[in-house]
Amino acid sequence: MRQSAVDVVGVGLNASDMFLQVPNYPPLGGKERVLSSSLLAGGQVSTALVTCRRLGLRARYIGKVGDDEAGRMQLRSLAREGVDTRYTRVVSRTPNQIGIIIVDRSTGERTVFWDRHPRLALRAAELVRGAIVSARVLHLDGCDVGACSAAARWARAAKVPVIADLDTVYPNIERLLPLVDYLVASTGFVSAFTGQPDHFRALRRIAKEFRNPAVSMTLGRDGALLLWQGKFIYSPGFVVEAVDTTGAGDVFHGAFIYGLLAGWEMRRILDFSNAMAGLNCTALGARGHIASRPAAVKLMRVGKRRVNRDFAAAFH
Repeated sequence: MRQSAVDVVGVGLNASDMFLQVPNYPPLGGKERVLSSSLLAGGQVSTALVTCRRLGLRARYIGKVGDDEAGRMQLRSLAREGVDTRYTRVVSRTPNQIGIIIVDRSTGERTVFWDRHPRLALRAAELVRGAIVSARVLHLDGCDVGACSAAARWARAAKVPVIADLDTVYPNIERLLPLVDYLVASTGFVSAFTGQPDHFRALRRIAKEFRNPAVSMTLGRDGALLLWQGKFIYSPGFVVEAVDTTGAGDVFHGAFIYGLLAGWEMRRILDFSNAMAGLNCTALGARGHIASRPAAVKLMRVGKRRVNRDFAAAFH
């Protein structure tokens, strides 16, 4: 059976997130009133794919959902966005992955508690090669390392670029890293994986050891740092009125994929990704405010940047 072509295929996590907004996050043993609560769709790869769809790309999600109402909500959310879910498996008698997210209204920062049933793990044998290689880009989160590695090997053989969003040091993650073309990891992952507190040295170490063409880290409100063709590029974050930082990294990755497929130069890709991530923080939820391309471009043009002096100083 011939698989239909898409721009981006994503293999990895989805989640159903319960958001609790509080005035301030309480200290250990404290108590705080809940201002609002809501159940919203989220997840690393699924949110990145929704971002790609909002920007006009064709997207396919490969993963697993539970057969409870939370899983059905996730599938409905992807269907509304036009994401191809024909290769998404529904696991019977299994709850979908959940996140309990406490949002501090005073800062927009969030604390995440999560759980994922073992039956939601994706196995390499459950993948369809044609569904992977018929895309222009493969996006992974590395959670199910065996499945992600198999998908990445197929993509590499078919000359499909591989992008990875890593924020957790999963067991055997080193098996996946040599198969990644564009590593866009969290600061926490890079520091924990290398044991190196210096961000510049840590990125150089990963690039040298695993021969990744591009290695970068997202820095939250400070933006992003990329090692590309032997040189570092620092893109400061944009100043926004943050309501909730959930999903900012996922939206960043979706925007990164869009810029890559558009053929933009790397600095523009990073600036655009930072703008999209920043705008998403202005509303509640992982997909709270996935902006349009014109809105992000406007922020790039007139927005104020939050320049981290330590990173900026390294370029002088």
